[in-house]
Amino acid sequence: MTRPHSFTPVTAALACALAAGCNLAPRYEAPPLPVPDTVASPLPQPPTAGAVALPDGGPMAWQDFVQDARLRTVVEQALANNRDLRVAVLAIDKARAQYGVVQADRFPTVNAAGAGNRSRTADDLTAAGRSNTTSQYSATLGFSSYEIDFFGRVRNLHDTALQEFLRVAENRRSVQLSLVAEVIGAWLTLDADARRLQLARETLRTRQQALELTQRSHELGASSGLVLAQAQSAADTARVDAAAFVSQLARSRNALALLVGSPVPPALLPASVATVETAMPVTAMAGPATPATQPAPGTGTADSPAPRSPVPALAEPAAPATALLAVPADVPSSVLLRRPDVRAAEHALQGATANIGAARAAFFPSITLTASVGTASNALTGLFEGGNGTWAFAPQIRLPIFDAGRNQANLRVSEVTRDTAVAQYEKAIQTAFREVSDALAERATLTERLQAQGSLVQATQRTLQLSDARFRLGADNYLAVLDAQRTLYAAQQAQITLQLAEQVNRVTLYKVLGGAWTDPTPPPAGGS
Repeated sequence: MTRPHSFTPVTAALACALAAGCNLAPRYEAPPLPVPDTVASPLPQPPTAGAVALPDGGPMAWQDFVQDARLRTVVEQALANNRDLRVAVLAIDKARAQYGVVQADRFPTVNAAGAGNRSRTADDLTAAGRSNTTSQYSATLGFSSYEIDFFGRVRNLHDTALQEFLRVAENRRSVQLSLVAEVIGAWLTLDADARRLQLARETLRTRQQALELTQRSHELGASSGLVLAQAQSAADTARVDAAAFVSQLARSRNALALLVGSPVPPALLPASVATVETAMPVTAMAGPATPATQPAPGTGTADSPAPRSPVPALAEPAAPATALLAVPADVPSSVLLRRPDVRAAEHALQGATANIGAARAAFFPSITLTASVGTASNALTGLFEGGNGTWAFAPQIRLPIFDAGRNQANLRVSEVTRDTAVAQYEKAIQTAFREVSDALAERATLTERLQAQGSLVQATQRTLQLSDARFRLGADNYLAVLDAQRTLYAAQQAQITLQLAEQVNRVTLYKVLGGAWTDPTPPPAGGS
């Protein structure tokens, strides 16, 4: 019983003998897409006002995607200063240099050499019994061990290096796209954290006013100590949250500075950051109320308190900082092949395929040439006189006879590497498909969730107003007010989080579609 072989050196050698040279690498064919033919969300996409239709050439450049001038400047600074992107750019330079090294193997290395030699022979070693001094000078020009690439070994190594360069270039594009998305996300998160701090401070202000009124009422005997303690706990809870958001805002600002590679000027930060930084600090609002506590400006006096609102105001969100891509329902899955990470995986697969050809060539004879021309003389002055020319030509052929299975093992390694690259390429496509589908699924419900959350905030605001009024009239206890305060505060914080999620989804959709599909990285000289 004979074991079938996918590669027979004898057959390939006969075919190559009939041609001037051949390529033993298998023909590259892109694997079929392991995903459905179209990318679509399982949920219908609602119409969105102001959405930009996805162009046939792919998403717009990031400069057109980012609509806020401050954020656009921050992204430009990040692209100039970010260290991760700088490492990716240097990796391209390294890959280009490595490609140049392999490219040089396709041509002979020509060297020039000059030599001089004088020697004296001892008396006893000469036939005449006298010492003899000889001189020899030479100058040569030639090359050594230049491989005639009959079986495509050097050519396939060259193709492998070229695909590695292209893979690294696509990785750089992927790093840049991720950096743009991360910087935008960090900037938007900083804005959301500032608005959360703004809400926490406004909540602390309203609860502090309620605490002061409750304390005056307790001093007059109109409210119990339990109500006063409940109002104090509500104010302290708001104070804790406000202090926590101050710390969170600082951390978010540090995260943005790390991505940008340098501190971001205050003029380039979201407007909400400047608002909270110029507002009253948390420590100025800290501390429990005492009998000597003066009423806040605009709240009147103990004898004639001014009207107050128990509902903390929530600042309106800024205009969207980025464009919204309107993705049609029948986008073909082939658009995923233009993502930089998918293209990088394909270049890795093409390089692994070419490397199989180099491994197969090791089974066949290799022919190397060594040649030189020059001149030689026993006197330096006669080095370039007529009749002193020299030349040498030394072809060499090596035929593998026995290597204990080394070449076969190397071939198997190359084939397994190719199969691994196929699996990684398919996984990259599947990951891209899932990311786009997830982003579209998220987008399908965001409008409805934002509307529902806005309605919830309005309802909880009305609930707090009614609960506070009933408590002031003595129709209900303070627990109803506390519950309404907590519900409203949680609803307002959730609204800020949901507004941030809507903005981040725009960025995610742009990123998972691959950003701009143009490739600014030129191929190395000699690449195809």
